[in-house]
Amino acid sequence: MSLDDDVRFLPGVGPRKAADLARLGIRTIGDLLLHYPRDYFDARHVTPIGDLRPGETATVLGTVRTLGERKLRARRSMVSALLEDETGAVPLVWFNQPWVAGQLPRGGRLRAIGAVSRFQGRIQLSPSEFDVVEEAEGEIAAAGLLPIYPLTGNVSQKALRGWTRTALDRLGRVEDPLPEDLRREQDLPPLGVALAELHWPESPLARDRARRRFAWEELFWWELRLALKAVERRRPESGIAMGAEGEIVPRVGRALPFELTRAQRRTLSEIYRDMRATRPMNRLIQGDVGSGKTVVALLALLRAIESGYQGALMAPTEILAEQHARTIGRLLGDAPVQAALLTGSVGGKSRARIAAGLAEGAIDLAIGTHALIQEGVEFRRLGLAIIDEQHRFGVAQRLALTRKGAVPDVLVMTATPIPRSLALTFYGDLDVSRIDEMPPGRKPVATRVIGERQRDRLYGFLAERLAAGEQGYVVYPLIEESEATDLKDATSGYEALAERFPSARVALLHGRVPPEEKDRVMRAFAAGEVDLLVATTVIEVGVDVANATFMVVEHAERFGLSQLHQLRGRVGRGERAAYCFLMISPEAGAHARERARVLASTHDGFVIAEEDFRLRGQGDVFGTRQHGTPDFRIADLERDVDLLAAARDAAFDLVDGDPVLERPENAPIRRWLDRLAARDADLARQG
Repeated sequence: MSLDDDVRFLPGVGPRKAADLARLGIRTIGDLLLHYPRDYFDARHVTPIGDLRPGETATVLGTVRTLGERKLRARRSMVSALLEDETGAVPLVWFNQPWVAGQLPRGGRLRAIGAVSRFQGRIQLSPSEFDVVEEAEGEIAAAGLLPIYPLTGNVSQKALRGWTRTALDRLGRVEDPLPEDLRREQDLPPLGVALAELHWPESPLARDRARRRFAWEELFWWELRLALKAVERRRPESGIAMGAEGEIVPRVGRALPFELTRAQRRTLSEIYRDMRATRPMNRLIQGDVGSGKTVVALLALLRAIESGYQGALMAPTEILAEQHARTIGRLLGDAPVQAALLTGSVGGKSRARIAAGLAEGAIDLAIGTHALIQEGVEFRRLGLAIIDEQHRFGVAQRLALTRKGAVPDVLVMTATPIPRSLALTFYGDLDVSRIDEMPPGRKPVATRVIGERQRDRLYGFLAERLAAGEQGYVVYPLIEESEATDLKDATSGYEALAERFPSARVALLHGRVPPEEKDRVMRAFAAGEVDLLVATTVIEVGVDVANATFMVVEHAERFGLSQLHQLRGRVGRGERAAYCFLMISPEAGAHARERARVLASTHDGFVIAEEDFRLRGQGDVFGTRQHGTPDFRIADLERDVDLLAAARDAAFDLVDGDPVLERPENAPIRRWLDRLAARDADLARQG
């Protein structure tokens, strides 16, 4: 058999089972053998129930004697089963997985693997995996490591194991897409060996060797496509060389009221090097809240202007665009640069004048929102496009700005530090700069983790701050009260806080507030006309308010670490001491409390991002999944960051030497890429 043969040709499959397998994405023998096990039972080392010890992870095998299901408080549930062998009995417990009850065979044989613990003086096991055992015990003992596959429909573990074994037995010689030199360099087994060891490993070492091969390869194919895309985008003849060194950059640099940090100077050096090259710059700037990205962006824009080109800075909100315009105007002083602010609020003659100035080249620098990419806005010679808070824009919006010029250099900026593995994955085709140093004099925000019992004391502190003329935020996870949850909400919180602080000017802001009203509230807060802003996370990316000195985050356990860090960055932007209070609910779990403690212990956004990723796993670092995110089936970005770096280096080295993969030795790689593209297209058609 070959990898391209239809899975229906396997004995015991047929049309009906083929339909079930198709729901798992399995249509060919190759799909079947690349349907990776998610775990394994170590059938060689079944622990007698009488020998179980707390703190270990064990595989047990026995008969299900009793089954039970009950409701717990706070809408939680528990399924329990008593598993017995010849040495004793142990309760198996599943929390909040009611569907498990329908899969447990009362009086039947069950194999389970999980963590052993002690509860109320009794040993219990919490299975992470389990399956119903239909084989004879002698076969079980001889099976070694048994694969556990993701399942759906009417496909059982036993059937899938049998089909993979048959497919491996009947598989002919398979072409390995990875050249032998590359496999040797990366210490990877051949494809045929790796497939056999992945599904039916003789030892944990063989299993790990096979998993490493497929995890590395999965990352390699992703990075190779990024590398090919980067080569296409960075053709030497396609870009603009902007190497002119005039008087504007030194003039503005000398007039800055502060010294640039080492990280800012390093990032500028990397940007200027890219701008001098004829290939288009595509660079990501990561910088924590308050690290000075705007100054770096301005000095890059001024280099483009010195070279005879125009610059554009696009921000996601009018408030942020206006803030950038004020900051840049202040830093420019009397430098000979014509700058304009273009947002949705600019209309009539003003809009027509700005559009004409950009088209004629009379305006050097445009700062704005989505208005910059609307029809009728054209640049005469756009040389540098900068997108701030880039994850707030869609791919089409970012491309629309770059298409306002021939092939402009592109900088994307984010104040959300990204874990190294995600940066290599999301932005593997971009060069990355990190402004990982804060300007001197920036005061850390005192962060406290508190509970409900401290609320009265907290409100007393807020009353003191408000009486002193300071401003602050109270952030909630919900807009309105919900019957589905006990979480506090911003609307009810606004009413309660307005009553609690009758002399304070309290305002409400959330995602359902119309844009015009939202801008009005934010402007009033920035102008000091609102003392206490009650909000949801719409303030995560907002305006600098130097007088905002405190923040309270209700149900802080419901937010990710990076999101909490972004929220905290809204305060402490002035001279006064600032405070952030993380209110944790009594029902919060250990992970949520650990996240809060991490935030209280550090202000380093990059440390926080890595810790957030460690605690939450392969979630979305921005809070909403980005379009085009790779859905890795075996690679784990948390544990495989070193593999990812090695795969990226190998992919980019390969493309550097063979930009279109036309060398004969790279033909298998090209064929496999085509195979992956065809599979992706087929999946897209299937929906």
